[in-house]
Amino acid sequence: MKNDMEHWEDHHREEFEGSALVVARGVEDAPAVNPSFRRVPRRELSTGEYVEGIERGDATILSQAITLVESNNPAHYDQARQIVERTLPFSGRSQRIGITGVPGAGKSTFIEAVGGMVLSEGHRLAVLAVDPSSERSGGSILGDKTRMESLAANPAVFIRPSPSAGELGGVARKSRETIVLCEAAGFDVVFVETVGVGQSETTVHSMVDLMLMLQIAGAGDELQGIKRGIMEMADLVAVTKADGANVDRARLAKTQFVNALSLFPTPESGWRARAYTCSAVTGEGLREVWEGIEEFFAFTRANGFFETNRNSQKRFWMRETIDQALREEFYKRPDIAAMLESFQQQVLEDQLSPFVAARRLLDLYFGGK
Repeated sequence: MKNDMEHWEDHHREEFEGSALVVARGVEDAPAVNPSFRRVPRRELSTGEYVEGIERGDATILSQAITLVESNNPAHYDQARQIVERTLPFSGRSQRIGITGVPGAGKSTFIEAVGGMVLSEGHRLAVLAVDPSSERSGGSILGDKTRMESLAANPAVFIRPSPSAGELGGVARKSRETIVLCEAAGFDVVFVETVGVGQSETTVHSMVDLMLMLQIAGAGDELQGIKRGIMEMADLVAVTKADGANVDRARLAKTQFVNALSLFPTPESGWRARAYTCSAVTGEGLREVWEGIEEFFAFTRANGFFETNRNSQKRFWMRETIDQALREEFYKRPDIAAMLESFQQQVLEDQLSPFVAARRLLDLYFGGK
């Protein structure tokens, strides 16, 4: 079979008849893929094999199970549901800690520093690091394993970067199920690191026991203002990078946060939020932050809020799942899809109010049941 160069020579042979110009034949390009390469399909595990692997703490099987849970492929839904249901009795025994903060506050660096201290106390740590997805391309960096090198190399640590897929609060849709699987695998401390770009962090708050907000000194009132709503949900505030020439500024910022937190009403937990300074570089203040976390858990377990809050979260996620399933089914219905564009155009042309249009579509949906 002739290659491209030989075809070109045949096509242009007459043009060069009698000419002193000679075209040297080049070297053929090597194939992009090794022709000897043969992809070996990975054997699909049964639900029982997934559950057994998770229970014995197999990180590879845990990762594969989380991939199933996060998948949007309908073919994976049933098995993912079964895995979560069968591991549920082995979950719930961890401290779930949400970590948020302004960009540049050093969330990953803080987690790596505190994580080492947590491991030294005999805990097993899971880090669910949610990276922001591009609204345009849908892609995300997922670089937490490279930012947390020492933790990633520790067998007692499981780091799972997940794209936020543009979801509210930067939390991947299946993060709560991922927490269940990590707990069933024996991880008794779970950090949920959020995007922290000023979006509502309510979703994070509804799946963790404690919210830790990281701040930096001198970020500016306008940037701090973005986080006002999150401050009301924060159980602890830590001013990071309190080292070198930044120590005094960090202490001043801490004082300002203490004053600000004192103005908020006492939350349902009865816990008054506290503020700290710390440095992931020198280790200064990290022990105090972790002790504050342990005091929070001791306090909320003693007054019953810990269990009450977990039950409230279960109810919330049951209803949230129902709402999501109904939305998906509504928009997938062919008759709804056919009418939606027409109704939308009438709304844009002020021929129909948005509320009337929505009501008619809902009547069509429920009437067609």
